[in-house]
Amino acid sequence: MIVFDLECLNGHTFEGWFEDKEDLEKQQEQGILACPVCETTSVVQKLHPIAIKKSSSNMTQRALQASQEAMAELTEKVAEYVEKNFENVGSDFTKQALKMHYGAEDYRNIKGTTTKEEDKVLAKEGVPVFKVPVIKNPKDDLN
Repeated sequence: MIVFDLECLNGHTFEGWFEDKEDLEKQQEQGILACPVCETTSVVQKLHPIAIKKSSSNMTQRALQASQEAMAELTEKVAEYVEKNFENVGSDFTKQALKMHYGAEDYRNIKGTTTKEEDKVLAKEGVPVFKVPVIKNPKDDLN
């Protein structure tokens, strides 16, 4: 016999005794496993805190660093792609995007800047916009 901590969709927790994990799954599939408080059959196994192994601090730090490095590399690649393939229209972005959206100008890839108010106008008009963070180039003097 094995004891599992269980929880229903209403948040009631309780124990269940089973022959093995397969017995638990079988009873869940058949809908015969029910919460003793509210009798719902929407019941799942809860993870028991004793069964959760904590990773070492050193491993966690290395995983976090690797994740951050991968994100930085991806961000750099996106910025590089935008730089090569989009026309910089600067602060005229909203005006240009609206013209293309309504067919007054042919569609083309553009990039530029917007204010918060312009962001609201673009959203209200249904203009699809994708914000890309600006990566500071060490060569740029952006004081």
